[in-house]
Amino acid sequence: MTQDERQQTARRINRMPTLGLGTWKNDDQSQCAESVQTALETGYRHIDTAQIYRNEEGVGKGIAAADVPREDVFLATKVWISSLDEEGVTETTKESLDRLDTDYLDLLYVHWPSRTYDAEETLTAFKDLKNAGHIERIGVSNFEPEHLDEAREVIGDDVFANQVEMHPLLQQEALREYCSEHDIELVAYSPLARGEVFDVPELTEVAEKHEVSEAQVSLAWLREKGVTPIPKATSAAHIEDNWAARDLTLDTEDVALIDSIEREERQIDPDFAPESW
Repeated sequence: MTQDERQQTARRINRMPTLGLGTWKNDDQSQCAESVQTALETGYRHIDTAQIYRNEEGVGKGIAAADVPREDVFLATKVWISSLDEEGVTETTKESLDRLDTDYLDLLYVHWPSRTYDAEETLTAFKDLKNAGHIERIGVSNFEPEHLDEAREVIGDDVFANQVEMHPLLQQEALREYCSEHDIELVAYSPLARGEVFDVPELTEVAEKHEVSEAQVSLAWLREKGVTPIPKATSAAHIEDNWAARDLTLDTEDVALIDSIEREERQIDPDFAPESW
């Protein structure tokens, strides 16, 4: 597929698929490839990885093995915080393309606004990659509103998505409002709160009502909020259970009950995270 054809496809599908497969900590290349292939053949069309996950090769092999055309797969990766200078962005993105065995990315994220990140230098390098046809969209990850303001000053409406931790125990109201106002897609990593959703009474109540898993309830709630969850799963059973969340419709009472959860727990909080967390 030529760059022009890819851009026409991107214009037709200007929103990412609303449920994706996360691959964090799935760093066994063979297992990762199998998980990606299984997900794509189940119906997923959105695959998320990152340079620091050290599984891009496995992701690429899984995509190649699946009976799904590459142009139908929304593929995203992230540039790590040690490579966010201009040269680092350019070189490591090309390395990611090689490992993923693809000539373009549907979405490339700044993984964190940390270490070598400089809004002007980093995002200009991303813009150059987009202009050259190596990436279709520019994303950021773990950005708070002040970081998004700065990014938008540099590249305007080219900020396509912000990927953050989000689940019923970290509801991200301020970010949801900001991204809605500025037409930025919000993508939820750790949407199952690293398994904590199975021990939340409100989620269990809704799950029992609909005869589904708490995981499906959490994913359905996120999608109800206009957020794209990317749950990590390796086994076919978990991949299929998460996929089934697409068929779950929460009613007004369900959403209100989940919204009312007072317990708040951030699962991911590294020492290089933004001070505003």
